[in-house]
Amino acid sequence: MKRLLILTSLLEGATGLALMAKPSSVVTILLGSPLTDPISIIIARLAGAALVSLSITCWFSQKNISVFGLITALLFYNVASVFLLGYAGLYESMNGIGLWPAVAVHIAMALWCAKLLYRIKN
Repeated sequence: MKRLLILTSLLEGATGLALMAKPSSVVTILLGSPLTDPISIIIARLAGAALVSLSITCWFSQKNISVFGLITALLFYNVASVFLLGYAGLYESMNGIGLWPAVAVHIAMALWCAKLLYRIKN
């Protein structure tokens, strides 16, 4: 099981980071067609953040530090979501009715995760 978790962590982490950095290139490699509109790029980057979160969870789980890993993964995902959704609203003029409430929820969740990690470490 440890090898499965390590391999999953490495593969999904690399894919997630690549999606966050160069989403259109990754999608072209995987599906043969690039992403052309800003909405698709934001969604692909959010998917990348989710894959990195999965990677973090697998990495810490194989080290038997699963609660710490899970909270760290949640913190990463919430912070990435704040930045990606905030970017979508501020720089890409995407402003659906749920955008800013979603940003606020992810900020609150990130703060909660940070508080729990602080408690775990101290």
